[in-house]
This record gives sequence, structure tokens and C-alpha cells, in this order.
Amino acid sequence: MLLISDTHLPGRARDVPGPVWDAVAAADVVVHAGDWCSADLLDRLEQRASRLVACWGNNDGDDLRARLPETARAEIGGVRVAVTHETGAKQGRERRAAAAHPDADLLVFGHSHIPWDSVATRADGSTLRLLNPGSPTDRRRKPTHTWMTLTLSAGRVGPVVLHHLQGAGPLPDGP
Repeated sequence: MLLISDTHLPGRARDVPGPVWDAVAAADVVVHAGDWCSADLLDRLEQRASRLVACWGNNDGDDLRARLPETARAEIGGVRVAVTHETGAKQGRERRAAAAHPDADLLVFGHSHIPWDSVATRADGSTLRLLNPGSPTDRRRKPTHTWMTLTLSAGRVGPVVLHHLQGAGPLPDGP
């Protein structure tokens, strides 16, 4: 599974970087947690991804909001996944997310452009894994552009890999 968010095309880059397109081709599921800013990337991901699970973000216009939910939900590998753009301030995020998504095992979110990986434990002892892949096109306050890959199998979240693309400034065009 590939996780991306906050691509902000074409404002932050002309396209997502080539290594992300390579990851799209390799992934059984692509998750995008909003702030596309252009429906062109949605069209291309729908064509190239084996399966796309996605939501809109606060910078997405009516065209994207008409095609995507505010929160997307899917069961993948026995894991109940929710995808939303905003979760609010980092202080208290786990508590708020666990309350807002009681039927999810994994919450993928964006907005901050800053990678995040944590676990919330609910009163009943169940857990919610929270992942923010950062941004492959806008490295806000971070040294690299980022995205994540992971596996979901037998109802469990496997190892999460945070991928880094070095460099500042404009990214090269993807395929």
C-alpha cells in the first residue's frame, strides 16, 4: 500500500516525483489523503492505481469534492481503514481521532505535510494507528519530501516505511 497526501498540483510541483509513480505501479492500493488541488492527478491515479482510496482536503475545490468523500473508508487485508485530510492540532490528536473513528483500525491523514506515526488506545483496549505520509511535493519545515508504504494483512498493519526524496526546489516531472 502507498500513502500520499498534500500533493498541491500544480502549485507546488508540475507532477509528483518519478519514484512515487514507481510506487503507484507497485502498490496494490494507493491512498491519497487530500489537498490534490487539481482533478488531473485524481484522473491519472484512477487510471494507474490498481485501487485508489482517497478523500478531499481543505484546498480542494468543488470539482474534487463532488468526486471524493470528506472521509473515505475501506477494508483492506482485514484492516478497517479511514482516510481524512484534517485531524486538528497535534496536541490531543490520538484522543480526538480515536473518538471520531471508532470503527477504524488505521487512520491516514494529511494537512500538516509532516510525517506522523502514532497509536491511540481506546477505553475498550482497541487501538487506532495514525499515519500521515507527509508530502511528496511540499516538504514544509522538513529536509525531504516524503511518502509511506506499508502492508496490511490478516487484520494487522505491517511495517511502515517512510520514503524520502532529497532536495529542495522544483521536483522533476513524473512519467
